Amino acid sequence: MLLASCLRGRLRLHRRPRPLIMPSPLFLSRNPNPSPPRSATATGTTILSPPSTSASASMSTSGVYVPPMRRLRSVIASTNGSLAPPPSAAAQAQPVRAPEWRADGRSLSPPPSPPRPPRRATPPPPRQPPPQPEPFRQRSAGYARYAYDDFSEDDSDREMDRTSVSSRGGSTLDNIDEWKWKLHMLLRNEDEQEVISRERKDRRDFEQLSQLAERMGLYSRQYSRIVVFSKVPLPNYRSDLDDKRPQREVSIPSGLQREVDALLSDYLARKRTSSGSFPNAAFSRSSSTDSFATDESFLEQQDNQTSTSAVIERIQRRKSLQLRNQQESWQESHDGQSMMEFRRSLPAYKERQTLLEAIAQNQVVVVSGETGCGKTTQLPQYILESEIDAARGATCSIICTQPRRISAIAVSERVAAERGEKIGESVGYKVRLEGMKGRDTRLLFCTTGVLLRRLLVDRNLKGVTHVIVDEIHERGMNEDFLLIVLKDLLPRRPELRLVLMSATLNAELFSSYFGGAPMIHIPGFTYPVRSRFLEDILEITGHRLTPYNQIDDYGQEKSWKMQKQALRKRKSQIASVVEDTVQAADLRDYSARTRDSLSCWNPDSIGFNLIENVLCHICQKERAGAVLVFMTGWDDINALKEQLQANPLLGDPSKVLLLACHGSMASSEQKLIFDRPEPGVRKIVLATNLAETSITINDVVFVVDCGKAKETSYDALNNTPCLLPTWISKASARQRRGRAGRVQPGECYHLYPQCVYEAFADYQLPELLRTPLQSLCLQIKSLRLGSISEFLSRALQSPESLSVENAIEYLKVIGAFDRNEELTILGKHLSMLPVEPKLGKMLIFGAIFNCLDPILTIVSGLSVRDPFLTPFDKKDLAESAKLQFSCRDYSDHLALVRAYEGWREAERDRNGYDYCWKNFLSVQTLKAIDSLRRQFLFLLRDTGLVDENMTACNKWSRDENLVRAVICAGLYPGVSSVVNKEKSISLKTMEDGQVMLYSSSVNGKETKIPFPWLVFNEKVKVNSVFLRDSTAISDSILLLFGGNIKQGGLDGHLKMLGGYLEFFMSRDLASTYLSLKSELDNLIHCKLQNPRMDIQTSEELLSAIRLLVTEDPCNGRFVYGRQEQRSKKAKTMFSAAPMSHGGGGNGGDNAKNQLQTLLTRAGHDNPSYKTKQIKNSLFRSTVEFNGMQFVGQPCANKKLAEKDAAGEALNWLTGGAPSDSRDPQDMDHMSMLQKPPRRKRHHHRRG
Repeated sequence: MLLASCLRGRLRLHRRPRPLIMPSPLFLSRNPNPSPPRSATATGTTILSPPSTSASASMSTSGVYVPPMRRLRSVIASTNGSLAPPPSAAAQAQPVRAPEWRADGRSLSPPPSPPRPPRRATPPPPRQPPPQPEPFRQRSAGYARYAYDDFSEDDSDREMDRTSVSSRGGSTLDNIDEWKWKLHMLLRNEDEQEVISRERKDRRDFEQLSQLAERMGLYSRQYSRIVVFSKVPLPNYRSDLDDKRPQREVSIPSGLQREVDALLSDYLARKRTSSGSFPNAAFSRSSSTDSFATDESFLEQQDNQTSTSAVIERIQRRKSLQLRNQQESWQESHDGQSMMEFRRSLPAYKERQTLLEAIAQNQVVVVSGETGCGKTTQLPQYILESEIDAARGATCSIICTQPRRISAIAVSERVAAERGEKIGESVGYKVRLEGMKGRDTRLLFCTTGVLLRRLLVDRNLKGVTHVIVDEIHERGMNEDFLLIVLKDLLPRRPELRLVLMSATLNAELFSSYFGGAPMIHIPGFTYPVRSRFLEDILEITGHRLTPYNQIDDYGQEKSWKMQKQALRKRKSQIASVVEDTVQAADLRDYSARTRDSLSCWNPDSIGFNLIENVLCHICQKERAGAVLVFMTGWDDINALKEQLQANPLLGDPSKVLLLACHGSMASSEQKLIFDRPEPGVRKIVLATNLAETSITINDVVFVVDCGKAKETSYDALNNTPCLLPTWISKASARQRRGRAGRVQPGECYHLYPQCVYEAFADYQLPELLRTPLQSLCLQIKSLRLGSISEFLSRALQSPESLSVENAIEYLKVIGAFDRNEELTILGKHLSMLPVEPKLGKMLIFGAIFNCLDPILTIVSGLSVRDPFLTPFDKKDLAESAKLQFSCRDYSDHLALVRAYEGWREAERDRNGYDYCWKNFLSVQTLKAIDSLRRQFLFLLRDTGLVDENMTACNKWSRDENLVRAVICAGLYPGVSSVVNKEKSISLKTMEDGQVMLYSSSVNGKETKIPFPWLVFNEKVKVNSVFLRDSTAISDSILLLFGGNIKQGGLDGHLKMLGGYLEFFMSRDLASTYLSLKSELDNLIHCKLQNPRMDIQTSEELLSAIRLLVTEDPCNGRFVYGRQEQRSKKAKTMFSAAPMSHGGGGNGGDNAKNQLQTLLTRAGHDNPSYKTKQIKNSLFRSTVEFNGMQFVGQPCANKKLAEKDAAGEALNWLTGGAPSDSRDPQDMDHMSMLQKPPRRKRHHHRRG
């Protein structure tokens, strides 16, 4: 009996190692670039081959962590917590030397390490320990595997015997000493990148350990129950260390699957038999590249013909003389002479001749001019007038770029007026939504993006004689990009002249970039402006600051903002930057009241109450003149405007005219700020930093500067944009102050102390260094400018490499780039559309799948401001109006479509304004959406994807689920999992972990969303990461219209996003999804190559896809902790996991999940576990399913006991018992799952 029991595995001769003396669950992760394979020496020592990157690169602390999970290889820690790779088969066969431990638990000797790199300062080598008995060596290896595989459950460390915690390194001091050695080994081993520990004591001592790591030049972070020490910076979230990352079991009704399979089979059969009628993948001449990228040789041929044509020369000569006569007539007229007299009074006129000579003699000239010198309006005119005077007016073509729409329009109108013309004659403008340009336009003001679009079709800017780039000091991304392109263009166009204009004295930077280009400075003509800083303001006004009167009131809707100001636990970045500066300030010349106020000053608040007090002071005690108040954003402007309107003085329209200026406002509304008010009325303009340089309000006498601007920054490490208020630069502060001295001496009220101003940076960080680069990378490839990284390395200041890598990886994920970073056919189409790549992809898919109308609305809406308004006093009514458009379909985008369609119907009945008033919608935003729709439709027609038959293009526009699918195609990989809890929902993304929804979203207040996924337009980190504009989607939509799908190691296992998203389903269903996805991708590819192709020839395929995305009931569920099968020799539907010493039973590291999957596939309910505590603080568990019970061996805690029982069940089901010990009833154990239970079968192991 004893022998039989041993053979059956029911009784073990040796006591199995208990996990109570478990070592540190610690392992190392390799560098993202793996080294060549290891080689084993004759003695079994593992040799680490040198990594592919240089040692210095791998050791550099300026490197960054690249998130994808599979790039990191792991090695397991041995019993003493040392860093050793998992033993190979050859190494396991060799004797293993175990370390000796002192009484205090610290090792006397490190384990054998790879060949050492060049010698560095390390602790002295300890003496060699005596050899250990063989059983101990075996247990050591077994524990190491167990620590990695099993010791990661949520509650396992909580339930362990306390004696295990107090084993080796139980005290903090001992643990830190142990980690000193571990981190030294990490630094010495150049092939390793990080150390990961799941040990409880390491979490306990993390603060001290992180300080130790920082002193050693390492980075550290704690992720829930895992501690990481790394040579490179660590992101806020690591999906590869998240045991709760999304794993989805997918199921659909069997009838639906049969119907889809039948349609797919019909399609494939017809495709095989009638291949001639199916689309050819050959490139069509109507494709995007032909219709968009104009052939340069053709242009040159036309140019040559034009230049040699005597007729054309005579016409141009006649036109040039006509332009000169018109100019002379205007200058000699009475109005013209008055205008010329005004223009001569500007400082720029004194430098007119110097400027023209410099431009004539140099290809590049850098001009800096202070505020009010007239450089923006006068310099382009000087060039135009000199060309017309020289009878070259007909051949002259000047392009002047402006960073913003409002400045391009306002400046062009002013220049046209100074020339006595209407806009659109010799002077015009062009911005994205509108333009005024005639056949005779010689001076065109445009946004920088418009010039970049022209470069796509005309890389040499043929016919353009002068390019003027204004406001380059702002360092916008388009401006920096344009400078690189123009620098490459100048050698090919020696006759082209480039003028760079800056409002600040940083001309040396741009001059050196263009090889020492000459610099000309124009002094400003402004009246003196007196600066008053916060300490002066408090002295003059008598206002007193307290901790309670500095909380800005954003209304009930934004109450969280006020709570954040009042209950801030940690200092924000805004406050921490200036804290030391304020404490060190010398304020002895100010009153005690002022000093007390400054000690209470809150740098995080804008200071609504202080601004109100300052404005009352100006209105009551200062001379007449307009007031310009600089705020950080639209929310601040609206909230402050509401507060000021409630003030008896400032809210009186007979005394004060309150206006707002923001970049998203319509042009007609923005123009109101230039108008002078009626006599006796003081104009107060609330503006963002838009009013710093781009526009000039001539009657401003007083400026109130909050000292902050809301600036978009980009966290490349976490791949997350951040929109946070930051301190402005000294250059911006000077620009704001200069706005007050245009017509008379002015005053500037800075709402921050002078010592804080002195701590400001000199200039703002360039936009190229603080924004995502996807659109820029797409432009670089569409302009055929070569390698993206090499091109951007030639910028004034190059972006960090990780930002570029993130952008390239994104464009690969959406299908715009191939593996070699070259444009795909989709990428070529995307480059034609002046929108973000994700929105362009949505437009293209809307055209392909004949649901264009709603997609045009969605893309246009996402390109402008949200049309839904939320007044502070009518928040509930506004929210109910928005929910009415939502119809509980869990989509912000579909709510937008319904709102727009309702407005369009109301407009037909001439009822549009009433409709917007009742439904809290912005008329101007809806008009902007309508204008953008027409423009996008025109561009799509250029590509050939849309023809004149709009009925065919909108055949499926009413198919809501297909519209969801197209939204998913555009917004992927912006996807979040949705887990419904009892009273709330939990959202998680790949790069951020837990995220939240904006309260303005229709999904923001939902307690349950009956879809497993959300796709979102953008995420912004304020304090937490918030998702904006989301739509719920099903499993089928994500699998078919998301990105690439890869098969996992199990049958029915599919992966997306590099393995972050995992799907488990039946083998047949997985095969259906893979086939549909492959055929759908091929159809889209053929359509893009040949836009005239009719996709209705693939009717069965389209029907199958529409049926699946429409009828998917989202019956699946989220599971966690499921891992790929490790054994490759599975003979049954699910093979047993490999056994290991101390591995928690025969189920290996994942026995419970494997058993659950096995039962689910067989159609059974989940197994149930009953665990009891037995003697010696051990636990034994029984698992029951299908009328059968399996009892495991005693274990240290409940989790391990349940795993052991599940492992025993798996071992029996998958044929783990020896074949000669089976009785006839047990010959086919797996078939037991297919039969109804007859009686309880009890399998018990005696422990």
